[in-house]
Formats: sequence, structure tokens, C-alpha cells
Amino acid sequence: MIHKTAIVHRDAEIGNGCEIGPYCVVGAGVVLADGCALRSHVVLDGPSRIGKNNTFYPFGAIGLRSQDLKYAGEPTFLEIGDGNTFREFVTIHRATAANGRTRIGDRNNFLAYAHVAHDCVVGSGVIMSNCGTLGGHVVVEDHAVIGGLAAVHQFCRIGGMAIVGGCSKVVQDIPPYMLADGNPAEVRAINKVGLERHGVREKTRKTIQAAFKLLYRESGLNIGDAIAKIRRELPDLPEIRRLCEFVGSSERGISR
Repeated sequence: MIHKTAIVHRDAEIGNGCEIGPYCVVGAGVVLADGCALRSHVVLDGPSRIGKNNTFYPFGAIGLRSQDLKYAGEPTFLEIGDGNTFREFVTIHRATAANGRTRIGDRNNFLAYAHVAHDCVVGSGVIMSNCGTLGGHVVVEDHAVIGGLAAVHQFCRIGGMAIVGGCSKVVQDIPPYMLADGNPAEVRAINKVGLERHGVREKTRKTIQAAFKLLYRESGLNIGDAIAKIRRELPDLPEIRRLCEFVGSSERGISR
């Protein structure tokens, strides 16, 4: 179903069961898989490969060229998985360097005016609230939540099941399972509610809480000492291993 006012480039590929509403523009190099819906006034540009059952609300601009001033027209890409929702005025840009990719996973919810800049990697099950903004090269892991009006500095990482409070300014990595808030953002506690909602067992939550205390509350420990103590004293759970790997691999440092 393509509305008579929509403009679809002859080189775009449109899957079965797609709905392209009034005044939408689908550019060259866009591959739209089955069951996608463009409500109205949506712009999709390419090269972009978009999976199944994605819904785009009015005035979104998806797959346009990077805003990075270094971008000089090289071939870059956007990849989007399945079952995502992009609300009004969401913007997502392709990568900057030649053959680079901006990647979006599955079942994410991007609320109105959310922005994902060039070369970002967003996992699955992520919620970006209204006006949440990711600078270039940001990584957001699965089931993280970005609060409204929060801004994440380029090259930062947001760990899985972490939550960033509204109006926060993130300038360093937020480890998995943590709750961060403020300007600049500081880790305040573990994301207890998020862990419960995702079915993390009470025993595991208590172990994550103990790891948080070692990382953030025990005086006299630097990051390396805290990681060593966590590995030595706490149960060897997958969540604890992931937390230690994330913190140990941080290039920008973790938010304290």
C-alpha cells in the first residue's frame, strides 16, 4: 500500500505488506523488509537496510548522511533490525568513514525527537525517551534505558540493563545494571527495578549490589583493585563477569 502522494525511488526495494503513507519519501538504496509501516511524512534514505515490522511515525528522518564535518560523501550504511518503533521526529544517521555502519537491533522504542548519530551501535530492547541524544560512535547495549533530554557524549558506552536519568549529561561509560543521573552523570545505585523486570534472580541482584559497593563505595580501591576483589570474593556469575569485562575494557573511564 503506497499512498499516491508518496515518492519511492525506483531503486528502493519494498517488501511485502508494507504501508507507505502520505507524503513519505523513500530514497535510493533503501531496502525495506516485509510488514513495515511509514505513517506519513517519513523520509528514509540509503544505503539503508531495514528489517521486518518496523513502524515509523510522522516526520522521522532515517538513514540520512552523517552530520560529521569529516564526511565527504563516502559510501556508508545504516542497518536496522526487526520490530522497532520510531516515533515522531526521530533522526538516525548513517556512518561517517567509508563502508562504516550505524547499527540498530530489534524491538527498540525510540520516542519523539530521539537522535542516534553516525556510527552508533544500539542493541535490542532499548528505550530512548523523548529528546534523548547519542553522539557519534556511542554503544548502547541491550535493554538499556536513556531518559528524556539525556545526552551521551561521543564514544561513550551504556551497559546492558543500565538506566540513564532524564536531563543527564553522560561523558563516561555507564556500566551494566547501573542507574546513573546528573550533570555530569554519576552512578547512584544499581538499576533494581530494571533487573527485576528482566527476570534477574534475587540472588544475582544481591551479588550485583555487592559489586556496586566495591566499585563505588569502598574507599581506598582503584578500579583495578575493585575488579580484582569482585572476581576474588563474589560468585562467578555471568552478570558479574560481564560487569568486570565492561569496566576493565573502558577507554573513557566509568562514570563515578
